[in-house]
Amino acid sequence: MIILFGLAGSGKGTQGKALSEIFGWRALSVGQTIRDTGEYNDITTAGGLVPDDEVIRLMEKQIKKTEAEGFDVILDGYPRTKYQAEWLMDHYADKIDGAIILEVPKDELFERLKLRGRDDDNNRESIEQRFSIFEQNIYSILPLFNAKNIPVERINGVGSVGEVTDRLVDIIKMFNPNATEQFEDVNGGEIEKSYGE
Repeated sequence: MIILFGLAGSGKGTQGKALSEIFGWRALSVGQTIRDTGEYNDITTAGGLVPDDEVIRLMEKQIKKTEAEGFDVILDGYPRTKYQAEWLMDHYADKIDGAIILEVPKDELFERLKLRGRDDDNNRESIEQRFSIFEQNIYSILPLFNAKNIPVERINGVGSVGEVTDRLVDIIKMFNPNATEQFEDVNGGEIEKSYGE
């Protein structure tokens, strides 16, 4: 299991899809999972977080389904809070190869989000709220990873999709020497049109 962290617009969703193609794994996006329910639009549009117990319930179902189908998991943006991270450590710590934080300057993130154009990307105040929540939570999450000796790496998320993917592939192979590339090429023309959660 690999975990991708980063601010909104950092490319987690795009890179999760690319990595799932390369390694033959399955990327699970917490943001997309929440949006697919159609139940929390008022919360997400305002830049808030869906209640922890609801997010855990949704993600547990997704993780169990993915593992039952025989796929390794890439978690895109999960866990989002210390409470969610504690749950993940209690249930899956021994399956986590490592976590990667995609770092992108905020000015570039605002531009990416404008291009992405989702409903929750159109309000700068709500975007800044999401940034603030992420930054507060990541500092409470990372010590839990350290306590379980789960490696965490930060990478530069600026560059073409392919350049960032190459950086991620190198780190994942460092985390898990058994990770094997399934595809030589990623369909960059398709995935470069949008940035991740």
